[in-house]
Amino acid sequence: MRPSLYTSAEIQENLNHLKDWKLDGNAIQKEFKFKDFISAFTFMTQVALHAEKLNHHPDWKNVYNTVSIKLNTHDAGGLTELDFKLAKLIDKII
Repeated sequence: MRPSLYTSAEIQENLNHLKDWKLDGNAIQKEFKFKDFISAFTFMTQVALHAEKLNHHPDWKNVYNTVSIKLNTHDAGGLTELDFKLAKLIDKII
């Protein structure tokens, strides 16, 4: 069973516990910069392993040393516990 959609108050409360993640419509997003492509790709590989364990996959883009990540729970139509759980795991990788 997928988690339920967060309320605006729950979203704001959870955002307060994340560093530099921003609300972007019905998603949260953050951009990460690395020294080079290999560092960025290594980071993406680590994120992919955590995402697969959660069965929750990010919308992301990589251009050379920059990785942009956007999280939301598509089948719930917005933000849920899964998004904030993955965001916290991503921040731990950094």
